Amino acid sequence: MINNRKKKLEEEIRKIVSSFINEHTNRTSLITVTRVDVSPNLAKVDLYVTVFPESGEESALNFLKRKRPEVKEAIKKGMNIRRIPFVDFEIDMGEKNRQKINELL
Repeated sequence: MINNRKKKLEEEIRKIVSSFINEHTNRTSLITVTRVDVSPNLAKVDLYVTVFPESGEESALNFLKRKRPEVKEAIKKGMNIRRIPFVDFEIDMGEKNRQKINELL
C-alpha cells in the first residue's frame, strides 16, 4: 500500500516538474524528467533528467538547480502535501547507459 502511494506521488511530481520545465526553458535543449525518487520520509526528491543534445547537459543542470525554489513552489501549488521536500536534479546516467547499449546493438 505504501509503495503504491509513493509511486503515485512520484508520478504526480514528475508531471508537475515536467510542465514547469516546459514553461520555463529557453528551448535550446530538450530536458526530459525520466525518473523521480522520493525518499521514504518524503524529505527529499531526486529528479533524474536527460538532456538533448548532450552538450547542453551542464547548462541545463545549472538552470534546473537555480530554479529549485520555483520548482518547490510549483510542487506546493500542484499538490496537497504538508511538507514540501528538498528538490535536487541529476543527469540520469542509467538512461544514458541504456541508450549507449542500444547504439552498440
